[in-house]
This record gives sequence, C-alpha cells and structure tokens, in this order.
Amino acid sequence: MPGNSQRKGAIRKKPRGNPTAGSGGRVRRGLEGKGPTPKAVDRVKHPAHKRAKAAERAKDRERTRRPARKDNDSAVEWVYGRNPVVEALRAGVPAAALHVAEGTERDARLREALLVAVETGVSVLEVPRAELDRVTAGGSHQGVALQIPPYEYAHPDDLLDRAHAAGEVPLIVALDGVTDPRNLGAITRSAAAFGAHGVVVPERRTASMSASAWKTSAGAAARIPVARAGNLNRALKSYKDAGLLVIGLDMDGAVDLPSFEAATEPIVLVIGSEGKGLARLVRENCDLIVSIPMTSATESLNAGIAAGVTLYEISRRRAS
Repeated sequence: MPGNSQRKGAIRKKPRGNPTAGSGGRVRRGLEGKGPTPKAVDRVKHPAHKRAKAAERAKDRERTRRPARKDNDSAVEWVYGRNPVVEALRAGVPAAALHVAEGTERDARLREALLVAVETGVSVLEVPRAELDRVTAGGSHQGVALQIPPYEYAHPDDLLDRAHAAGEVPLIVALDGVTDPRNLGAITRSAAAFGAHGVVVPERRTASMSASAWKTSAGAAARIPVARAGNLNRALKSYKDAGLLVIGLDMDGAVDLPSFEAATEPIVLVIGSEGKGLARLVRENCDLIVSIPMTSATESLNAGIAAGVTLYEISRRRAS
C-alpha cells in the first residue's frame, strides 16, 4: 500500500537536516566537561597502574609465604632461671607477671623473687610445670619464669650522652656479626661490670636482646643500655666525628692488648664474630686493631670471653 512505511521492504526516509546540530545539540554536549582527569594509578593502561598492581601481587605472595605471627608471640619475652629472674627483678625490669611452677621448692632465691615481685606490684601466678616448659621451649627454668615486654633499644647517640652526663671517658662496645644471643648477653654483662656506657648492635645479621640474651646477661641488660644502629659503619663514623677512637678486636691485630696505651682515651670497642672476625668495611673504619696474645694451641676465643678480657684490661688501665 502506497505510503505505508510499515510494510515489508519499505524504507523509512530520515527527515532532512540534523536536529542535533547547533548550540542546543551536539556542540553543546561537546563543550561540556568530562570531569577531573583520573590519577595515573587509576588508569588501567598507565604504567603506574601496572606497577601498583604488581606491587600488590608481590605483597600477596609474601603473605602466603610467611605465616602470620600471633600477637602474643611478638609481644612476650621470658626470662627464666632463678638467678636471672632475681637479677631482673632487682634491676627493675618492667615485668608483666612472675610465673612459678606448682610444687616448686622455695629456696632463698625464689623467696627473694616473690618478695621483690610483691613489693614492685608484679603479678605472681602459680602455673603447672608443663606450662613453664612450653613457654620457655623446654629451657632450664628451675620452676620460675618472668614475663617481660620486648626490649626497648636505645639510640647510639644516647650512649655517648650517658657518658657525658656522668662526666666519664666514653667506653662503648659495638658488635659486628655476633649472632649468638648468649654471646650478646655475656658481652652486655661484661660491659656493665667493667664500666662501659652501652652496647651497639646492628639491625641485621646479629643477635637481638631476646630472652636467651636476657638470661645470659643475668639482669645486666636492665642496668646498661643496648642500642640498635640501622648501619653499623655509619654509627662508627658518627662516633669518630665525636672524637672517639674506633678500636677493633681481632686475632691479627697490630697491637697486643698488654701494649694498648690508648685504653684511657674515649673508645668504641668493636667485636667481631668468632668465625669470620670483623667485616672488611668495619675493619677499614677502625683506627687500630688490637689482639689478645694466646698460645699457639688456641686459635680464637669466644666473642663473649674476648670481650670480657679486653674490657677488664681497659678498666684496669683506666683505674691506674
């Protein structure tokens, strides 16, 4: 039927002209703003977006590789054994609770620990012996353990301030590559005994002030600060700029300890690991390398023992 545009095969003719042209149509819409430009990380094809996604995937992989630690595991340390517990309580270590195993024989040390705990407001808990075995990982706790918060490290500059405040010649001990916490505890104990003003440990590849170090130090870690340095070499250079001599302790030293005349000067004593000794860069930062004379039958001393011998000699020379 003529004029019926609905019939099969019919072609609808568009009206002439463009109704969207003009200021009220396409031009106006083209002039309208499209909003602020998205940030680079939000644009899918932008390199910044791809880098951000790659970083997220790397974090996810890291989380799946490392099991999450419980809060209690990272927030609790234990000092155990009767002598270390008594020493820690005497020194005023900030403790959360004193745990005593059921049926433990109460000798003079345990009675003193209980008395000091009560006087200082530390909670005393009687627990099954199996519980103490668990929290000390089977260590020799002798029926008593002290729960303490994680160790709070000082800044390396604080040790120098401590010496100046006391009006004393600075003596600081720095550790390079000492990974055994028992050595750290023993060195801290010797440093406190022979008048050092603190111990410096690097953040990486070294022992930390853990419960084992606390135990070996027998409470000395509460009487002398232990500082943590992000970079040991930078800390040594800072001490040198402050006028201290950096003295390395190594079996191949140029000066034997009995001939060490600079013992009365401001000193940073650097002690390396028993196996590898001082690292190359640390050795290059030392003003002098000192050795302990020994018989040929003995190759080297334990780092804790070597530190004790050297600190005693420095203390003796300063006293005389």
